Amino acid sequence: MLDDIAQAVLAREEVVKYLRGGMGERGDQARERVHAYLEELRTTQRPTIYRALQHPLYPILRKIERVHEQLHHVVNAVRTSRVVYASNHKSHTDYLVEPLVLDDNGVRPPLIAAGINLFGGPLGLIHKHVTGAIPIRRNTKDPAYLITLKAYVAEILKKHDILFYPEGGRSYSGELKATKTGLIHAALQAECPNLVVVPVAISYDLVLEDHILAKQGTKKRQRAFSREVAEMVRYAVGYRSRAYVTFGAPIAASGYDPNSRTEVLELSRLVRTRIGSQMKVLPTALFASAMRPSITRKDLEDRIDRMIEELAAKHANLAVTSGRQAVDEAAEPLETRGIVVLENGRFRVRERNVLKFYARSIEHLLVTTGRTH
Repeated sequence: MLDDIAQAVLAREEVVKYLRGGMGERGDQARERVHAYLEELRTTQRPTIYRALQHPLYPILRKIERVHEQLHHVVNAVRTSRVVYASNHKSHTDYLVEPLVLDDNGVRPPLIAAGINLFGGPLGLIHKHVTGAIPIRRNTKDPAYLITLKAYVAEILKKHDILFYPEGGRSYSGELKATKTGLIHAALQAECPNLVVVPVAISYDLVLEDHILAKQGTKKRQRAFSREVAEMVRYAVGYRSRAYVTFGAPIAASGYDPNSRTEVLELSRLVRTRIGSQMKVLPTALFASAMRPSITRKDLEDRIDRMIEELAAKHANLAVTSGRQAVDEAAEPLETRGIVVLENGRFRVRERNVLKFYARSIEHLLVTTGRTH
């Protein structure tokens, strides 16, 4: 039986046109495919159960200290507006940490747009029936799916807030990637008069999957999530980190025409710029960016001091004020993680690709990077 949202999707003009065979497919075939995708997309959110479960990855989550910044932007927005949260994507823990930050502070929980690879096995059932996650087929070009997805998101926004990742997936290189426009376009199509986009930036001292992501560099194929979880558990041994979640000022969607590709792109680029500017610049990123294959502590501190001066001039969201503080706070976790080593008074690189992964996380803020490793 179709629920209210599915019925509303089927009544939307663009869906009706497709069901009539407007794109070269017979009406009965089109209807069958759209119904199948609607069933796949259907999700249920039960916040009280989610809080009780504390999620199957709680043993990992308890190792991440959640720190929020500028939460007042969200508190004010949810009083009067429907909210789309657009965040950069660093780790599989993002879509656990960010909703929990909101829940910790009494903010209504959003539905989450997440890759369909997360929906296998018991964890997939929890995503589908508890956390309220919407499975996204990121690389498909099937018109039936794209029409159905955009219509579904547009209708969902009439009842729920949504959190999504406009980069389209985790950053395997560590850098802030270009945004994709699909879900932003879908949100604008909802035509909610009070819709706002809240840019969200998440930064970690240490990303749980840093070695895994850095080794691949780019996403070459989709791996089973169960395998990724097993690898995450392996790298969680001795893992501790802070997760800074910084909320930006809401951007009113009413000023953008969903039928104008230029305006959709303009909004997407503005969101990316806001996310990038508010990302917390943490000691590990500064250390990695200033690091050389071999360097004394004094030289490293001096290089970081110069970077901090440049970043401060741009009003970057700095977590430290000096090179000494950055090295004090970053050296031990990076050594413990096996990324650098201190030998005979000099820091040396052990995991070059992982170090680059952290350095790239702030490259968008720097004119010239400090690293030559």
